[in-house]
Amino acid sequence: MLRLSVLLMTAWFLAACAGPAYYLQAASGQWRMMQAREDIHTLLDDPATGPQLAGDLETAISIREFAEDTLGLPANGSYSSYVDVAGEALLWNVVATEEFSLQPRQWCFAIAGCVPYRGYFKQQKAENFARRLEDKGMDVLVAPTTAYSSLGWFKDPLLSTMITGSDIRLAGYLFHELAHQRLYIKGDGAFNEGYASFVEEQGIRTWLESSQRQADLASWQRLQRAGDDFTGLVKQVRKELSGLYRSDEVDQEKRQKKAEIFQSLLDSYEQLSSERWEGRRYYAGWFEKPLNNARLALFDTYAGSHCAFRLLWDESGANWQQFHLLAEQKSRLGNEQRRKWLTQTCPTIAHEAKL
Repeated sequence: MLRLSVLLMTAWFLAACAGPAYYLQAASGQWRMMQAREDIHTLLDDPATGPQLAGDLETAISIREFAEDTLGLPANGSYSSYVDVAGEALLWNVVATEEFSLQPRQWCFAIAGCVPYRGYFKQQKAENFARRLEDKGMDVLVAPTTAYSSLGWFKDPLLSTMITGSDIRLAGYLFHELAHQRLYIKGDGAFNEGYASFVEEQGIRTWLESSQRQADLASWQRLQRAGDDFTGLVKQVRKELSGLYRSDEVDQEKRQKKAEIFQSLLDSYEQLSSERWEGRRYYAGWFEKPLNNARLALFDTYAGSHCAFRLLWDESGANWQQFHLLAEQKSRLGNEQRRKWLTQTCPTIAHEAKL
């Protein structure tokens, strides 16, 4: 049985640069979750377990085995237990930027290094912290988190929030979080999330192809193409905002033009949905809250390096072990060199690949 004192000490190392209140909430949240774990095989043997949950648990076992056997991802005992999470999320991450910047504020922790978000187990605590940042004039986003990784420090449980959607979404969660256990650079959120996001995407493709689920694969590929469209749209807006923020215009003019650019993003999205997606409203949830720099910063953390990892996949010959080795090589680059590699555009990468 885990001792609370052990978790308190672990939280101290995880949140070394935060105050006592922060690491206490982190420790108690981790403690509650670990205490709530139930062994998946025990649940499957229990006649009281409903058929829907049993089916989801069996699917999770199958996906985890696929991740280990085919994708080269280490499970390390993770996702062999289950926790029923009350509410829409386990964690709420706070992301913040300055009013005229697209660079997310970094919070530094002893083990994870500096990351572009700060997580809370209770939504109200996240909202309170976000309001304090807003009072300082920052752009802020509070984002619910349905899955997370302790980077192998604990045997992470499967969460009820991870199985509420389709099995494809569940596969994506598992592939993404297990990728963090395979490769993680302390303090480089862009690399870590870019790598895990690519493993998630390509892992789903490999999984669907191996399962011969052609109809599901075709539907998923349509969603990916829509994602490419949307990413291009967001990158264009980031480019416009970056130019604005670097300009010598006074703050009042920047503020007005910033609002106009965000409105143009919404207008362009509506046009994209109507003209290219046949009325399908992919990413509609992205616009449910006001647009700001923090939302763009979080999006870029996960999607900004897709082209770089796509090149590695091509270089690997679509071989998972070789891909991971190539990614590990890139992880050993110096910070500036690695950052430059991550931020290359797809045309630049395609050109260099021919040289």
